[in-house]
Amino acid sequence: MAQKIAFQGELGAYSHEACVASRPDHEPLPCATFEDVIAAVKTGAAEFAMLPVENTTYGRVADMHRLLPESGLFINDEVFVRVRINLLALPGVALSDIKVARGHLVILPQCRKFLEAHGIRGEAAADNAGAAADIAARNERTAAALASELAGRIYGLEVLQKDVEDQSHNTTRFLVMSAQDQPERRRGKMLTSFVFQVRNIPAALYKAMGGFATNGVNMIKLESYMLGGAFRATQFYADIEGHPDDPEVKRAFDELAFFTDMIRVLGTYPADPDRP
Repeated sequence: MAQKIAFQGELGAYSHEACVASRPDHEPLPCATFEDVIAAVKTGAAEFAMLPVENTTYGRVADMHRLLPESGLFINDEVFVRVRINLLALPGVALSDIKVARGHLVILPQCRKFLEAHGIRGEAAADNAGAAADIAARNERTAAALASELAGRIYGLEVLQKDVEDQSHNTTRFLVMSAQDQPERRRGKMLTSFVFQVRNIPAALYKAMGGFATNGVNMIKLESYMLGGAFRATQFYADIEGHPDDPEVKRAFDELAFFTDMIRVLGTYPADPDRP
């Protein structure tokens, strides 16, 4: 029996596309929430979790940086998916027949110019692929879904118009996570993701980051976020280029440890060949 990879959403979601691109030999397992995706791996129902972390149009995915450290899972790979938004409708329906287009709340603003140009009203749906499934199930001939071509194939809808998004750069970064750490070098360029909390001393963050600069380690992401509802930046998430066994990375982490109360490596993994 094929191993499974869990994702949030319905079959045909962009997360499903990421699963196909990264683990084509694994059976996709749709889940209602991100927490359910993580639980599927922890209970053994799936081998991998596919989790979106950021998008070039609307930024980081809410709550994801809180969920990752708490998950107990490790990052094994990253996957970049170009989000191509298509207008999907029932077979035989013309573009002029469409009165309403449904998609997730974050998708609708990305298609504003196209919808306004064709006099189509946008309507929020809980899930893009779910909108496609509902239109097919209800046989709605004046409604369309804003979703992937994969969703169209799954639910028997046709593409009325491809790439209706306003921004052509729209890309989502996903992380493939599992219960097993895979720190071995699998390609030349490796990335390491970690979270840390700085000590309560003056200029602690500045000093903690200095080790990466002086050792020539490229930090490609640094974000702060609150813990426990406190109005202060108590935890940081970072991505760097390099492997913990690299001498320069080891030295940088040694300096980081001196100015922090906690460091937790979330995973060391190959950079995606399509990394922008």
